[in-house]
Amino acid sequence: MTGPDARQSDPGTWLLDRIDAREHALTCQIEQTQAEIDTLTARLGELSEAIEHLRISRKTLISLAEEDPAPAEPAATPPVIPDHPAYQQILTVFGEVADPLRARDLAMAMDLPLTQNAIQNVRAKLKRLASRGILIETEPGLFSQPRR
Repeated sequence: MTGPDARQSDPGTWLLDRIDAREHALTCQIEQTQAEIDTLTARLGELSEAIEHLRISRKTLISLAEEDPAPAEPAATPPVIPDHPAYQQILTVFGEVADPLRARDLAMAMDLPLTQNAIQNVRAKLKRLASRGILIETEPGLFSQPRR
């Protein structure tokens, strides 16, 4: 017998089939809900980490703002080198040697005539560079570059 009469003849089978179908539907819903829970749990972890980073940043900024900052030293203005090419030549010679030089030694290194006038001109330029902090006079007549 088939059709409605078959269901009436075996009600146990019909009920078991209905229970199986309902169980299968509920199992699918459980799996789907568990997948949503896993996704939401991962998202919750990401959001918790992001808010923790913000809290740490806030604490850091507040602590930095509360610290008594040391007064910043004003940046020293770089010394102004005179425009004359002789000064560039003098600084080039000092850049090539490590030892302090006297005006006579420098005039010789610059291939200048070793006359009293030429040496005096070099000495005057050395004194001008020393007065501007570009060179230092370690002892009278002995010039070198400052250590940086």
